[in-house]
Amino acid sequence: MKNQKPAGSSISPLSSDTIAISHLSIPEIEECSKWIRTEFGGETIADTTAALILRRAKRLPVYCFPKKDVRMDLLENAQKSVTVSPQGTATYWNINVGEKNSDNAAWSFDDPAEGWKVLKEYLVFEWGKMDAWFEEDEEVFVHLKDPYHRIDVLKSSRHIRVVVDGKPIADTHQAVFLFETGFPTRYYIPKDDVAMEFLEPSDLQTRCPYKGIASAYWSIKVGDTILQNSVWSYADPLPEAYNIKDCLCFFSEKVDAIYLNNVLVPKPETPWS
Repeated sequence: MKNQKPAGSSISPLSSDTIAISHLSIPEIEECSKWIRTEFGGETIADTTAALILRRAKRLPVYCFPKKDVRMDLLENAQKSVTVSPQGTATYWNINVGEKNSDNAAWSFDDPAEGWKVLKEYLVFEWGKMDAWFEEDEEVFVHLKDPYHRIDVLKSSRHIRVVVDGKPIADTHQAVFLFETGFPTRYYIPKDDVAMEFLEPSDLQTRCPYKGIASAYWSIKVGDTILQNSVWSYADPLPEAYNIKDCLCFFSEKVDAIYLNNVLVPKPETPWS
């Protein structure tokens, strides 16, 4: 019978009016409906609800601001251009606000290549050369939050063991698994299940736009073996990563072995390998 519920199920099946997306391709240029702003020297340099997201091979995505929404009076041509394939030639801009300057802090395509003409009226800012970025009323750090990048944070009773130089450094059935687009699975382990006597505190802190500030790092010291900054923790993660709060995560790339249900987890190939 049409639209009959599966036996024992209280969940209605898809109606004939439901549109199922079987494949989602990630566009190179995409309209963004967020309110985006960036600041420098106490001034809002760009403020728009009509940004584009530009994706380039092996690069982080960037926001493109309509020039009409940019304080062009605070920008000057840097007299520098770089060929960017396949979009065309990028012209760079300096930002000058009072006595504060940022060289080559923005770029635009004055004559984009065929297929990229839409970029002609837009300007891109180098994230790290600006003082602050906002999506709606929330400050965003490191880089924009890509709508196609996500994290899943799940508690798991699967058995995790971490070994360095033959010593068990962590052993738990209470890990939190963090699955993140494009990255290996990370295993966050309660501190009570970590042999803290092998860990030495570090001054390092890092930041992630999806998880927040990794506020504590440790190096692992087992005998003469020292693995610098190979363990980290988030004391106050962002809401979507709340379950990793105060748990410790080990760089799979650095420790000798991580076992999942007594099966060796292959070492991932990442920039930290």
